[in-house]
Amino acid sequence: MSSPCWPDCYLASAVSSTVMASKGKVRGISGQYPLVQNVTVTEGGTANLTCRVEYNDNTSLQWSNPAQQTLFFGDKKALRDNRIELIHASFSELTISISDVTLTDEGMYTCSLFTMPVRTAKAYLTVLGVPEKPEIDGLTKPALEGDQITLTCITQGSKPAADLRWFRNEKEVKGAKEVNASGKTFTVRSSLQLRVDRNDDGVAYTCRVDHVALTQSPQQATEVLEVHYAPRVEINPSHAVPQEGQFLKLECMSKGNPSPDPVLWTKDGGQLPDLDRMIVEGRELTFISLNKTDNGTYRCEASNHLGTSSAEYVLYVYDVPTTLSPSTTPPLHPIPPDPTALLGTHASDPTVTGNRDPNAMGQHGTDHALIGGVVAVVVFVTLCLIIVLGRYLARHKGTYLTNEAKGADDAPDADTAIINAEGNHAHAEEKKEYFI
Repeated sequence: MSSPCWPDCYLASAVSSTVMASKGKVRGISGQYPLVQNVTVTEGGTANLTCRVEYNDNTSLQWSNPAQQTLFFGDKKALRDNRIELIHASFSELTISISDVTLTDEGMYTCSLFTMPVRTAKAYLTVLGVPEKPEIDGLTKPALEGDQITLTCITQGSKPAADLRWFRNEKEVKGAKEVNASGKTFTVRSSLQLRVDRNDDGVAYTCRVDHVALTQSPQQATEVLEVHYAPRVEINPSHAVPQEGQFLKLECMSKGNPSPDPVLWTKDGGQLPDLDRMIVEGRELTFISLNKTDNGTYRCEASNHLGTSSAEYVLYVYDVPTTLSPSTTPPLHPIPPDPTALLGTHASDPTVTGNRDPNAMGQHGTDHALIGGVVAVVVFVTLCLIIVLGRYLARHKGTYLTNEAKGADDAPDADTAIINAEGNHAHAEEKKEYFI
């Protein structure tokens, strides 16, 4: 049966016997201190505390906890704690272990060498709090396109505070972090605000915890977004230039969530006219053998509970091309325009028309003839003006020479001759008028 004063009585007697046995003798070498190291351990792990001394004259070593309770004195256990065990004990080393470490075990541990005076060394035991697996809140399933949602990731129990990182699939995105202390541990939150669209449907958002205690694999949580959105439609033809007698398949590509099944095919605003040659299978409209009666505007419409979308395709069936020999007389009719310009898929947007007149080449010919006629008229008028101006200049020059000749007899220069000629002409008129 153990004494009620254990372990203090034992320690007192042990210290007393050590002192008496070595009375008058210096304990250890002067300046000798025990050597220790700080220890870091993860919560729940095992911490080993080692105290060494290089030169010792059989002086005992002792470990004590932050509360100054003796754990081991030499090879003697002083504290009744099943988690604390002796690893090695000698006059030069004392090593003990603490298993299943908790946050309350953190603190300063002291190794004492009982010389005169007593030499001590202190080692700090750091206990890392392991963060819990994160949880993601705020996810609405399903979310609607255009919704504003906030994802919140929470982890508790970390020490020091953990770091939270967000990933959109494999690409990291930035969130808003918030840290709150809870005793010796921390609670960490990170928020991520999103305006979801159809591109977020099926995207995985992952919250990952980074912490020094998670050396093997990080803790993380993942949520996959489900986004509902109205459909979008486009039509893909199997041939760019459909010709008479050919097989043609029109595929209605509709994407929406929920899936817009089935789709509705119409021609020129009404039902399909010839179901014997036109086969509708799911999203596909198939023409077994094209002919001119198939020309028209085909419309594919898809809808779900969020909306309706449609696309149009203008079908123009061309004649099968024939190869002519070099001696063959060219056809009297003009060559039709590029058939690829007459085909196309038109969305339901009212601003898109996409129709072209197959006779556009004839209209271009008329425009060239009109321009040629205008140019001919301009040239003709210019020539007439040149002719009239030439005749006028020629007549004016003849009058000048005649007047100069009439007054040249008495005039010293040409200008005076003209003036005299005009004066003589006036006198002649007066004479005529006088005699009359």
